[in-house]
Amino acid sequence: MIRIALMMATALVAISPIAAPAQTVASAQDRTDFAVGPQYDTTHVYVAPDDFDRFVTSFTATFGGTASKQGVFQVTPTTSKTKSQLALTPAGTVSVFGFLTPIPVPFGAERTGYLVTDLDAAVASAVRHGATRLITSFPDPIGRDAVLQWTGGVNMQFYWHTTKPNYPALGTVPENRIYLTPDAADTFVKQWRGFAHATVTSDDKDAPGAEIGQPGKSYRRIRMTSGYGKMSVIVSDGQLPWPYGRDMTGYAVADLPATLAKGTAAGVETLVPAHAEGDRQAAIVRFPGGYIAEIHAPVKP
Repeated sequence: MIRIALMMATALVAISPIAAPAQTVASAQDRTDFAVGPQYDTTHVYVAPDDFDRFVTSFTATFGGTASKQGVFQVTPTTSKTKSQLALTPAGTVSVFGFLTPIPVPFGAERTGYLVTDLDAAVASAVRHGATRLITSFPDPIGRDAVLQWTGGVNMQFYWHTTKPNYPALGTVPENRIYLTPDAADTFVKQWRGFAHATVTSDDKDAPGAEIGQPGKSYRRIRMTSGYGKMSVIVSDGQLPWPYGRDMTGYAVADLPATLAKGTAAGVETLVPAHAEGDRQAAIVRFPGGYIAEIHAPVKP
């Protein structure tokens, strides 16, 4: 028995140096930041083909900037066809899709596209931190993509370009607005902080419910920042009146009334008028084609 015990101990000593490098590699991978910059992170906007041009025109008229050349492409791994165009503004970039064919699953439910430095490594890191691949990586006309889902049903697309893009820096960084219940919020925040190396900039556990259409209640508002940009996690009981929860992105501007006036002139409808939200004034609007967004500006002293 003593001899057997000695043999087992020797075996364990021989095995342990082999296991250590694998753990070191995993730790090194988890320290890697795959973000490129918030100007390369786009909200995905799906509109009817007939509304496509009106939306792009209204979005750039509201926030300024330019639009890329419009084209018709297959951007999914299965047969499909869509109009596609980027609207690049100082307040944030959107990828606009106007499908001319039925939209294959899981596309249309992803909220954002994040450019990463290494698609395979970024997806592997996301999975290690709790994400699920909704679709494995696939080629598109200019690179490769994958679609993932985080706890709470937060869908996003990662992409990588064959030719490195060069977009102008943003004037202000937009805010990914994610509505969750307490069942999912802490887990999602932990996952995103681990993957994106995000920093929590504020965590208000008793924000006024009137800010999300629930006067007399309170909610939790967590704000984070990372190389992928800003994120606001809005934690409530989920009993939200329309249009709250439909606003996927919040755009920061210097002058909210002036921006809303530009939007109104371009056919943008104000759904929730400008109102105070702590250190900002905010409104919720709907662009031609149905895209709903929040717009905010800091409170002037």
